[in-house]
Amino acid sequence: MPRIFQSPRDLHQAEGEHLGVSDWLEISQERIDQFAQATGDHQWIHVDPERAVDGPFGTTIAHGYLTQSLVNLFLPQIVEVRGISMGVNYGADRVRFPAPVPVGSKVRGSAELLKAEDVKGGAVQATIRVTVEIQGQDRPGCVIDTISRYVPE
Repeated sequence: MPRIFQSPRDLHQAEGEHLGVSDWLEISQERIDQFAQATGDHQWIHVDPERAVDGPFGTTIAHGYLTQSLVNLFLPQIVEVRGISMGVNYGADRVRFPAPVPVGSKVRGSAELLKAEDVKGGAVQATIRVTVEIQGQDRPGCVIDTISRYVPE
């Protein structure tokens, strides 16, 4: 269940707080292959399970950008801002891929509201750090500081 904010302005009071975690998601070879097809990135460490056995990770791994893109799946499970006419993805400040995400592993998003600030036009801009955790691993697969803008109704 996401943490609910009744209006974009309510984000200001939550600065610095952990917002919650998403559900776990298993990374299947099918998902990796579909991402490879969509992006044209068919590097063998992602799409060739037989060759990957002898590679540096012992199995295929998710693309870093696949791991990053899952943040769009995780964020709505973690946070919901109501009382808006529109919410937009404004970008990201930092993206890092500290650890590979092996096929068959489970990942989830964990979010912290770093900053909420008023911006031109009456919107509230939220910088949320999402850490894509890998179940059973110490290092995450991705850490990204997302920037979203919420326009009040």
